[in-house]
Amino acid sequence: MERLQKIIAQAGICSRRRAEELIREGSVKVNGEMATLGMKVSYTDNIVIGGKNINREEKVYFLLNKPRGIVCTSNDEKGRKTVVDLIDTDKRIYPVGRLDYDTTGAILLTNDGELANILMHPRNEIERSYYAKVEGLVTKDEVNFLKKGLIVGREKYRPEHIKVRKYDKKSNSSYVSLILREGHNHEVKNIFKEIGHPVIKLKREYFAFLDVKSLKSGEFRKLNPKEVKQLYSYKK
Repeated sequence: MERLQKIIAQAGICSRRRAEELIREGSVKVNGEMATLGMKVSYTDNIVIGGKNINREEKVYFLLNKPRGIVCTSNDEKGRKTVVDLIDTDKRIYPVGRLDYDTTGAILLTNDGELANILMHPRNEIERSYYAKVEGLVTKDEVNFLKKGLIVGREKYRPEHIKVRKYDKKSNSSYVSLILREGHNHEVKNIFKEIGHPVIKLKREYFAFLDVKSLKSGEFRKLNPKEVKQLYSYKK
């Protein structure tokens, strides 16, 4: 998140001081609402000045097979390597949603705020498929319990699909696949922690219809126009 006047200046529209004046004059809207001085926004927000959208860059779209130990942000205060650092582009991109530091797999990066908002909004129910190694042997009763849905804190989770792929009795662990559509933070970890099976390893196998089977860890590819159009079709 950055202050609105800074993002306007970085977009090359005007100086930061002039951006502050425009905000005070009521010439700037964020996501359809009148902006206020000092408010913080991200590059996924729709920023309009005098009726014109400031996002004028060519839109780019990347699918990354995120490695372990990489943070999902465009800038990290601790100086750690980010998913943006792995993409070879001169465009100002950001990740669509997040994967935890120790989670691997499919994540999208783009500078298209409209599409990012579509994919992150819960009402569009974007499918996310995960493969998890968890502590302990997950029972059939526990699988059935999860299928019915559960509430953790204020969030409701209901896996659309969940299946134990295999057991490793030697290490007392289970390998489980599941599909979720809610898009909550730490959703898989929260679910398994609630039933007493903390996650050991986690990979997102695909996001929407996009998988990373053809990509090695740390590799990425550009989406083609047909794929971008298909992602836009998720908007309800």
